[in-house]
Amino acid sequence: MPASNALAKRLGAEFLGTFWLVLGGCGSAVLAASIPDVGIGLAGVALAFGLTVLTGVYAFGAISGGHFNPAVSVGLVIAGRFSVKDLLPYVIVQVLGATAAALLLRYIASGGPGFDPGNLAANGYGAYSPGLYSMQSAIAIEVVMTAFFLLVILGVTDKRATPGFAALAIGLALTLIHLVTIPVTNTSVNPARSTGPAIVLGGAALKQLWLFWAAPIAGGAIGALIWRWLGRDDKT
Repeated sequence: MPASNALAKRLGAEFLGTFWLVLGGCGSAVLAASIPDVGIGLAGVALAFGLTVLTGVYAFGAISGGHFNPAVSVGLVIAGRFSVKDLLPYVIVQVLGATAAALLLRYIASGGPGFDPGNLAANGYGAYSPGLYSMQSAIAIEVVMTAFFLLVILGVTDKRATPGFAALAIGLALTLIHLVTIPVTNTSVNPARSTGPAIVLGGAALKQLWLFWAAPIAGGAIGALIWRWLGRDDKT
């Protein structure tokens, strides 16, 4: 298979996986979380995000590696698990997939009663944090949680790990991350997931977007650097 065709398939898988993550995760928050009496609530949204990654990795991981997240791609480059020459194309299609999902989600939500065009599960801090947490709190939790997310990813995909369970562990890790961080930032740990809704909404979501690129990427880099030491097999 020509190299260009193989890359196109990998990029297509990343687009679809990121689209699925934003549609399923953000969609659960926008469409299902707040329905009176039957809404899924915070725990349901957290589980939805975990399930999108779990199913996406099983579906597309064999093709593209199942990153669906620029912070993950950057971390994998730093850890020596991914080629730097493919980083920019991956990030571009991840953002495009997230934006396409946000556009579709806005279109679907607009057909319902009481549609709020400012509600697309966007990330924020200060007045735009679900719990009114400060910028410092947002930076701290996004950096730390993304670092641990990378540690989980790198650990469960290591050649010494039990095969076949990586997607399950990654999905559960993302569920746990959302359970903790939704009140603080509405949970990013993923610049593409933050960018899609921010582009569609504009305004404060777009103005605060810098944090949801800087903090997750810093966290991903930290996690990868820790793993380069912690996960090194000193016997080889």
